[in-house]
Parts: sequence; C-alpha cells; structure tokens
Amino acid sequence: MTSTDSGFHRRTLLAGMAGLGAAAALPTATAQAAPTRAASGGRHPSNWPDPEPYGTADTRLDLWPRADNSFVLPLELRPRDEEFGRVWMRDTYVNCFRVGGCPVYVATGTTRVPGLDAAAPWNDGIFVWVAHSIKGPWRLVDTTGVRPGAERGKVWSPEFAGENRSGRTVVAPWQEYWHDDQFGKRGEVWAPEVHRFRDTWYIVACMGTHSRKVGSFLLVSDGGIEGPYRLIEGSLDKPFGDALPDAPYIDPGARFHIDGSMYTEGDDAWLVLHNNLYAKFRDDMEDIVLTTNLPAFQQQPYTPEPYLEGAYVCKHGGKYYLLQSAWDRTSTAADDSIRYAYDAAAPGRTQYHYDAIAAVADHFEGPYSRRWTLGVGAGHNNIFADAGGRLWATFFRNPNFGYWADPARIADAAVPGVVRLEWTGPQGNRLYVQRPSRGHAIGE
Repeated sequence: MTSTDSGFHRRTLLAGMAGLGAAAALPTATAQAAPTRAASGGRHPSNWPDPEPYGTADTRLDLWPRADNSFVLPLELRPRDEEFGRVWMRDTYVNCFRVGGCPVYVATGTTRVPGLDAAAPWNDGIFVWVAHSIKGPWRLVDTTGVRPGAERGKVWSPEFAGENRSGRTVVAPWQEYWHDDQFGKRGEVWAPEVHRFRDTWYIVACMGTHSRKVGSFLLVSDGGIEGPYRLIEGSLDKPFGDALPDAPYIDPGARFHIDGSMYTEGDDAWLVLHNNLYAKFRDDMEDIVLTTNLPAFQQQPYTPEPYLEGAYVCKHGGKYYLLQSAWDRTSTAADDSIRYAYDAAAPGRTQYHYDAIAAVADHFEGPYSRRWTLGVGAGHNNIFADAGGRLWATFFRNPNFGYWADPARIADAAVPGVVRLEWTGPQGNRLYVQRPSRGHAIGE
C-alpha cells in the first residue's frame, strides 16, 4: 500500500497500448452538474452528498476512469503477450519511489500463462516492470543477472523452489505447484505489491484459491528490485494470520487471509489484510508481532456487510484512508427502478461494477468514517503519488463478472490502468476519481 520512499502511502493514456479500442470502451465525460467549489477560495472541489441509505452505490459516470482522466500503461510485452497485443493483468499495482535522487515507477499485478483464459488454476509467478516516467517507456525489470537464460522480468515463482538452500527459502512447500484429478496443475500467486522500505525492496503477495494453502506472504530482496527474493521467516510454514472457515478447492484449514498489503510510516511497517485485520511487522521485518488474534480496523459496516477484499491503507493530508473493493449489485427497488448497492450476494442481485470504496480516519486503526464510492469499476487498486506529487489510483476492469465481462467489452478488460484522483481538501477529506469539472491534463 504505501511507502515513505514514494511520498504517498500504499497500491495508460488510452493512447499507450493498442489503445484505440480501449479508448472507445471507456465512457466520455458526462454532462451532469459539476461539483461545486470548496468554500476555501476554490482550491479544492467539494464532497458530493452521500447516496442514501448507507450502502447505496454512487454510479455517476463522473466517478469512472474515462478517456479524459485515465490511461492504460504501455507495458513492455513478453513473448506470451505478442499475439494478444498487450499485457493481460488483474489487481494492477503501480507506485513511484525515489532511488538515488531519481523517480522509479514500478508496476506489477496478477498475470496468466499462455493457454489459460484466467490466472488459475495455476500461473507462473510475479513479473515487474519499471519506468522513469508514468508514461514510460515501461520495461521489464532486468533479471538476467539473477537468472541468466530465464524469462526476463519474472522475480518470483513457485517454479523457483529448486533455489531453496539451508537457511534461505525462496519457495515454501505450501507454495509449490501440485496436481490433482480435478484441475491438473495447481497453484497461483495473486495481487503482488512492490514496496521500498528502509532502502530494501519487499513484495507482499498471496497464494490463490487453488494452492495448497491460500493466503498472504512477504518476500524480501537480497539485492535490488530485480531480486533475488526470499521468504521472510514468518511466511515459511503458512500464510499470515489464523486459518479461516473452509472454502472450495482446498483442504480444511488451508484457507487464510488473502490480498495482503503493506503500510509503512517512518521506521514502522504494518501488514493489512482484506478481512478487516492488520498487524505490525517486527523491527527485523521477519514476521508480524502478533501471529494470531489480529486486531481489526474500526469501521462502519453496511447492513448487511458484503464480502470485501483488496484492503489497504494510505495517508494523505494528515488523514488515513482505508480502501476496499466491493461489488455494486443491481436489484429492483420498490418503485420498480434499478437499485445500485453494495449488497451481499443474494437472488435477484446482479453484479454490476467492482468498485473502490473508501473511508477516512485520524488514526491508522480508526475509527473510520462512513464509506463512499471513490471510483466506479476501480476496485482492487492502490493509490500512489507521481514524481510531481499528483495522486493516481490503479484499475484493471474485472473480467470475471459484471460490466467488463460483457462479450462486447471483455477484450478491453484486465488492463494495467491508472486514473487521476482529486482531493477535496482539509475540510472535505475525501479522495475521488478526478471528476470532469476539474479540467486537469493527464500525465506529467
């Protein structure tokens, strides 16, 4: 989620990648009423009134990533990407760090192997791209010095289990590939994030649903951003936290907390988990301080509370922002109109958009305010500041369900996208996808 090296805490122009099709798929700016200016001399936009009742989704096109406020990063293609024409990516993560006085932009995410249409039941690891400008050129990180002859840009994979040595584990037994009669080859890594903390590179990621154990772990580099990476001590035997109730595809007791993220401030670092939990890392970063009964963020849940994921914390303007991902589901209201809300799954409710929702607090642990819609279809993202201090969020357009799963749009789903954000200032203390009335240009 964040890093003190980046200037902002935490997780392209549609002209970048084969971009004309993607540009056509995005909505244009709407003709809705512009948000009013803040009372402080027009320096900040104002908050929008919250839809009622609490839990109603804000679906205005002003909150979508659009052609005027977003773009898809033109990431260097791997041989596997040539036929498709771009990098297929979920859970897109981008950040900007200052290393040796120069900005270093980093991108990563969940990718798939050739021959599969999803990142499951297995994929082949974590790839990282770097650039000196958000607009690129974006190149695969040079891993040839770590693994000569191996696929460039791949910094970690279950296939690296052969590199384990006494006292140095790269891949734990619970992360290795395995096989069964139902799925064949199994084991995938999800939602990686790259962080720079105390001049050291870290990657927090998650083994996915078809793995021997499902949950989050932390890697630390013995060198640069290219690695080589190893597991920290606290990730050797199992994912972080306590085991959760059983889930499909895995053995009883093998499901833990997914979508792990990292928040850093000063010399301290915290693990953030999507099940509303957090834990401080030990000073040596080899484990979390509490390994069981982790504390929970103080939130204002919806009624009923839906399944949330992709949680992370960032800090801006002296406030802490807790971001999570929720499905906006449609249903029929009493007056026969369409109701949009962050509901739990139930008959008559249809997944529409995978949104980013946010809440704000004075303290890391909370209590957090009521949530609001930060971005439509921008769920499972991260926020970062570019080299000029401008705020961005990532998005990927969920290809599994809802709006972007439509056959007419699926070709433009699963992208490494970024969208400009706006802050409503110290009075409003909200972050939104940049709304049309602000009129900023994209890029640096």
